[in-house]
Amino acid sequence: MSQAEIKRRHWTFLEALETVAAWFVAILWIAPLLYAFWAAFHASEYAIHFELFAPLTLENFREALSQAPFLRYGFNTFVLVTMLLASQLVICTLAAYAFARYNFAGSNIAFSLVLVQLMIAPEILIVENYSTLAKLNLIDTITGIGLPYMASAFGIFLLRQAFKSTPKELEEAARLEGCGMFGILWRVYVPLARPIYLAYGLVSISHHWNNFLWPLVVTNSVETRPLTVGLGIFGAPESGVDWSIISAATLLSVAPLLIAFLLFQRQFIQSFMHSGIK
Repeated sequence: MSQAEIKRRHWTFLEALETVAAWFVAILWIAPLLYAFWAAFHASEYAIHFELFAPLTLENFREALSQAPFLRYGFNTFVLVTMLLASQLVICTLAAYAFARYNFAGSNIAFSLVLVQLMIAPEILIVENYSTLAKLNLIDTITGIGLPYMASAFGIFLLRQAFKSTPKELEEAARLEGCGMFGILWRVYVPLARPIYLAYGLVSISHHWNNFLWPLVVTNSVETRPLTVGLGIFGAPESGVDWSIISAATLLSVAPLLIAFLLFQRQFIQSFMHSGIK
């Protein structure tokens, strides 16, 4: 057998091994979601007993909605992530533009402090953030949940890198057309960074939609609890464990993100490819 044939078989074996490993990881990752779908649409006796022709039912969803105000939790979560995304896009855009195109005193130090925030876990600041919100009378409010996250170091860094890669010739051409600072930002930099904005928006929405610890600490009432906290309280052992109903509640919580992914899957993938997020 020639050396070339040995190498070809070696690479074929490695490719086959990678394919098997990828399928194994994919099945391992999706298994909990598949179980949630199975249990949610079947009666409790089939939650841990697989029977192919078991009758389907929507009773678990009706029971979940009757036992907890998931529609209210969903509205709170929608308001929270919308408010956060809007504020982050405005603040991060202005900060990134300043860092990318203006040389001012202390700019390098200020940007270094922004990068330091990427290394600090938000959980470390829970006590200090809670104390600050208490002084502002924002405990148990949706604004209080979102206030510590309205500026994102990750968003500033990501948009700064995108703005720095924009050719300065485009900015000079816009100035010749009579555009001011904000006109250049809106008509030149923002349109060219649309894939970055989409990718960052996906990261922000998914993160804050699933955030649990901070909302759990700062909320006390149904009027402000997001889905994650409501689901955690609903699934507490002292409330009784019915896996079919809990699975139905879980699907109600993750359904908006799943539907959004299925509808905009191609745009999601393209945005991550353009932004370079791994």
